Amino acid sequence: MADKTPEDAVHDTMTARLLRREAARRAAQELNTTSPAGLEDVMARISAEVTADAVETRAIASRGKPAG
Repeated sequence: MADKTPEDAVHDTMTARLLRREAARRAAQELNTTSPAGLEDVMARISAEVTADAVETRAIASRGKPAG
């Protein structure tokens, strides 16, 4: 298997973001029939996904900056 290139990392990041967005979209469709406890769980999952995405985005951005 070939070494990953910076383009691969960008592709992987974008794919992960799109997958999380789709998961959030599907969860939102279910909100109308979810109990209050279920709604809280869905919102917690979405929040965790958004936080993980932000952390990943910052990590990628910081890797691209020169040290100094």
